[in-house]
Amino acid sequence: MGGATGPELPGWLSGRAGAWRIRVAAQPGAAATGAVGDHDGCLKLRVAAPPVDGRANDEIARFIAARLELPRRAVRLAAGASSRRKLFEVDCDLAGAEVARRLYQGARP
Repeated sequence: MGGATGPELPGWLSGRAGAWRIRVAAQPGAAATGAVGDHDGCLKLRVAAPPVDGRANDEIARFIAARLELPRRAVRLAAGASSRRKLFEVDCDLAGAEVARRLYQGARP
């Protein structure tokens, strides 16, 4: 259960079980937080928080943790604190295909 990204994984997901990296393109100020789909190598998320005082970053981390059924401390912002493009590191033992499925679940264009 530990290979790097395979052909079944989206480009925004890299790493291995236990240490995933998720590239996110954030669109803050939405009515609800949720996945929209892929955008230029990132998982595009509409975020129900403004990009002020790290609130959007916290909301994205909360969303990822909730979808993957992890404690919030298992999700860390690694890069892009003040950018729309962000990189999150996730301590999660799920297989990559399952990580992608859970984050895409309910994606709405």
